[in-house]
Amino acid sequence: MASQTVKQSYTIPCASAFRDAVLDLATRREVNAADLARSVMLIVPKDVIEAYDDPGDPPPGDRETIVLKSGPAEGRPWRRKPRLQLRLPSGYAITTVRKALKMALDFEGGDVRIRVDRPDVLAAEKRALQEIADLKKRVTQPPAELLQSREEVERLRQIVHNLAFDPLDRGVSTYNDALHVMGFPPGARPDAKAIRSKYRVLAAIHHPDSNYGSHQRMTQLNAAMELLRRHVS
Repeated sequence: MASQTVKQSYTIPCASAFRDAVLDLATRREVNAADLARSVMLIVPKDVIEAYDDPGDPPPGDRETIVLKSGPAEGRPWRRKPRLQLRLPSGYAITTVRKALKMALDFEGGDVRIRVDRPDVLAAEKRALQEIADLKKRVTQPPAELLQSREEVERLRQIVHNLAFDPLDRGVSTYNDALHVMGFPPGARPDAKAIRSKYRVLAAIHHPDSNYGSHQRMTQLNAAMELLRRHVS
């Protein structure tokens, strides 16, 4: 069985105007920003890309505002450097990816041209175009397995939402409060093993870093865990 290429997420800091130009080009070509960078890096020799001008990091004062989705500052606005988020095979330098994107923009604007006079370069270009065509086909015609996976993810999301406890306004102050938060029935007397097992499952769901995380629920879960442990005989 052929091994699959390992991909990683790249955060590319850049000026907001550069980011918007890249995303606009990707939209017009019906691909994403990673496809633009990958196409250039497949066609253009590495030494040519490395020698190209780097558009660089965003200048001072060029910032974007986002709203934090989790953690103690959940819901608050946060100003950060503009960026592009791409998934590419591992091993590339941030500056290399940024230069490749700049070259893609310049190709589109006619500011730079590439002369293809080597069979290996021509073959690489054909592979890049075929890869993009295959990607577009997968996006527009997802296989049945992917559709089933999406349905399963949505079903699990609904289950988690329905099972998640409502945070207590007054916090966890009594034994019954702790039972409610941990998902035990009223009057239950769980042993240490049952408490640890329940905590591990709920912590994986409610931790602020998870997709369903909540700082408030995680705080009350920790408080409930400590209170129940003190009552174990």
